[in-house]
Amino acid sequence: MSTRDDALSIRLLGSLGDIDAAQWDALHDGTNPFIAHAFLHGMEIHGCLREDWGWAPHHLTVWDGDALIAAMPAYLKQNSHGEFVFDHAWAHAYAQHGLDYFPKWLAAVPYSPVTGPRLLARSAEHRRVLIAAMAQLCARQKLSSAHVNFHTHDEDSLFDGGQAGGDWLPRIDVQYHWRNLPDADDKRWENFEQFLAAFDHKHRKNIRQERAKVARAGVTFRVVEGGDASADDLATMHRFYLTTFAEYGNHAALTLEFLQHLAREMPRSLVIFLAERDGEAIAGALCLRGGDTLYGRYWGSEVTLPGLHFETCYYQGIDYCLREGLARFEPGAQGEHKLARGFLPSFVHSRHWIVHPGFRDALRPWCRDEAASVRRYAQTLGAHSPFKRGD
Repeated sequence: MSTRDDALSIRLLGSLGDIDAAQWDALHDGTNPFIAHAFLHGMEIHGCLREDWGWAPHHLTVWDGDALIAAMPAYLKQNSHGEFVFDHAWAHAYAQHGLDYFPKWLAAVPYSPVTGPRLLARSAEHRRVLIAAMAQLCARQKLSSAHVNFHTHDEDSLFDGGQAGGDWLPRIDVQYHWRNLPDADDKRWENFEQFLAAFDHKHRKNIRQERAKVARAGVTFRVVEGGDASADDLATMHRFYLTTFAEYGNHAALTLEFLQHLAREMPRSLVIFLAERDGEAIAGALCLRGGDTLYGRYWGSEVTLPGLHFETCYYQGIDYCLREGLARFEPGAQGEHKLARGFLPSFVHSRHWIVHPGFRDALRPWCRDEAASVRRYAQTLGAHSPFKRGD
């Protein structure tokens, strides 16, 4: 599908294979691995996205002649699976009124509740073109709504008024992120002991006890980056990943071929933490590395040991960030237990365009009330920080 806006043309593409990787990647600074052409196209060609799971690529692009000047990774969705911005109540309300909520249009990274750029362009003007085009094309395609999930804070104001069209409903939620905060001397933590020194006594003691239990069990860790990952390393991590999804009765979207693709095409981005005992891997955590951030995505284990989950998924990642000089660690969505381990509440954002004016008006106060509740919740969490007062 292609439309024209003055000298610019708008095209909807069913695959990132229709776009030259260099043109796509020229629209962002390369610090967020999840929006790289290699990552998103890899999901398409290696069996991670299936229409019967609710994901159909429907990427929005803006062209000036043959030059790609703006783009948005986007998908037609037949359900809300794998999004992490929950709108089941909205879908239920539509159904109660005899209306179809699906298909809807979603700009996001599949299965990844990770904040990052969604409006890929070099100028604010072209980002606004994307927003306006998405809202306009949503109605033309007879879709109920358009959604932009986990966009950056800098992008948020672009959705309000002007060329963007306004009336994009805002939602917020809370995740738990680790940040290398300066201490009283304005120095970053350089090692895990310095990080622990910032905790109050109770929480510091708890973390040391958790780590000691894992060490006493004879568990050691091996950090494997994509370029060094063997075929066995990748197969082992994928087996752990499948184990976790089987335990919870969910389908596992990522294929072994996709992990092999990441190791080959994005070797510096893929980071795996393997827990080993008696020479055998018993657990693992799959992460991606960005410019200054480590992103925890999946973990799995074939044994049950006290503290193994926390060590594999959190403490090894923090250790890695401290060694590598990374400023942030985002270990995934949800989980109040992360707070006691140094991951503080952080707001994440989404925007929503509702075609039906009646539903849009009804959802506006709903979103406002939800945001107030989320902010109260975050304030309560902040009062239970594990760090010493003043840090």
